This record gives sequence, C-alpha cells and structure tokens, in this order.
Amino acid sequence: MQAKSIDGKSIAAQVRARVRLRADRFYERTGRRVGLAVILVGEDPASRIYVRNKIAACEEAGIRSASYRLDADTPADKIVELIETLNADSGIDGILVQLPLPRGIDEKKVLEHVAPHKDVDGFHAVNAGNLLLGNACLAACTPQGCIELIRSTGVPIEGKNAVVVGRSNIVGKPMAMLLLQNNATVTIAHSKTTDLKSLTLRADILVAAVGKKEFITADMIKPGAVVIDVGMNREDGKLFGDVQFSGAQAVAGHITPVPGGVGPMTIAMLLQNTVTAAERTEHA
Repeated sequence: MQAKSIDGKSIAAQVRARVRLRADRFYERTGRRVGLAVILVGEDPASRIYVRNKIAACEEAGIRSASYRLDADTPADKIVELIETLNADSGIDGILVQLPLPRGIDEKKVLEHVAPHKDVDGFHAVNAGNLLLGNACLAACTPQGCIELIRSTGVPIEGKNAVVVGRSNIVGKPMAMLLLQNNATVTIAHSKTTDLKSLTLRADILVAAVGKKEFITADMIKPGAVVIDVGMNREDGKLFGDVQFSGAQAVAGHITPVPGGVGPMTIAMLLQNTVTAAERTEHA
C-alpha cells in the first residue's frame, strides 16, 4: 500500500479562493479593503522570505498589507508602541509579528500587546483560552490548516484516536484542542514520552510537530493512518519533516509531504483569520 499524498498547495489555493470572495464582499459592503499589518524586526533571511510570501498572498486574496520593518536593535518598547498604534487603526484588521524576534527581545511581552481581536496568528492568551473553552476565537493558523488537510482526505475525525507529538503553544496544544472539538479522542505526546511508539501505533490520525528531523519512523505508524507532518527542519540547504517520509509512505493511508503539505496551509489560514477578524469587527 502506498499512502495518498495530501496536496497542501491545492487545498491552500481553494482556501485562498474562498478568502478572496469574502474579502471582495467585505469591500463591497464597507468601501475598504481588509487590512493586515506585518511587523518584521531584524534581517533574519527565513523571516524575510516568509514575510514576502505572506504579502504576496495578501495581494492575491484581495487583502491590503502594510509592512513595517524595524532594525534588530529596536527596543521592545518601540515595537509595543507600534503595535498599540496599529491596535487603534480602524483600517487594520489583523496584526502579525513575524517570529522569531531577535535575541534579547521578550516575545511574550511583545505579543501580549496585540489586541485579541486583531491577533490573526492566534497566539494571544485570550484566543488560546477561548479555544480551550470552545468559544469563538482566532485559532492558531497551522493547527487550523492541519484540520483542513485531515478533512480533505475524507476520513472522519469524529471517534478516531488522534495522537499529537509535540506540545508547543503554537502547534501542539491548539492542535489537540481542535481535534477535541471535532470529537476525536486525543493524546498529547512529546520527545520525553515513555514508549512513544506504543501510542503512535494506535493513532488513526498522527500529527508530528516535535521539531526533530525524521523523528517519526515507519514502524511507529498504524497502517492506514492519516499522517500530518508539521516539521520544517533545514539541513544542508534541504527541508525535512518530522516524519521519515519514504518509509511512512509505505504504511500510512494519507500523508503530507514536506514541503508542500502543511506549509501552504499556514499562510492560507492566516488570510482566513484576517478576513474573519474584519467581519467580526464589522458586525460588532
């Protein structure tokens, strides 16, 4: 059996097309474009690429982007001052602070100043808390994208055993919450879990978000499982996932490639969150 590859690029394109329709309708109703502010601090090469891709995606989706580039030595207070200005700007619906921030800047301190209703990354404690409680919120983009990828397979989430390997606030924890909301039975594991293999072998849905190159091997995967690889590990100029792809492909039922799986969905869900934020403000 060879696993079916889950085409994140194609599914992301479908999401972006739906976002474009919503953004255009918002413009027709309000006379202004949905607005996203992107803050980049420093000159990290990967971050610059990510920001460029996000701005290009905004243009495609009919979202106005405003880019703010700050020097790496910009004090945290100055970044917060910019965020507060954007919080008060009625033309800005979403605020994205590109991570990681330069060394010495307290990311938590900076991010907590983004207004929750403009927190399109879904990182603010208010949004994380509402996700836990099952309330309407702007949920973290990557986990939202993973849910869309799982749904695309046609495999129902409800009633399935799901294992999330990784416990970060950005992916692992919100991923588990979204799976719970979809009525999966969820286990959170991580690199320190004892006998991890015994857990992953029971997973109908396996999400690998541990941040270690090819950490999940074929012998850890239940035959026919849906495998979502969130890993983005760079080595010698190449990109590797958290799953050993060639081996896993021979066991799983569906699997995301790296690249071309989860990555495109993260940006697509960022755009979706931005339009959702605009619509909620419109009807507030």
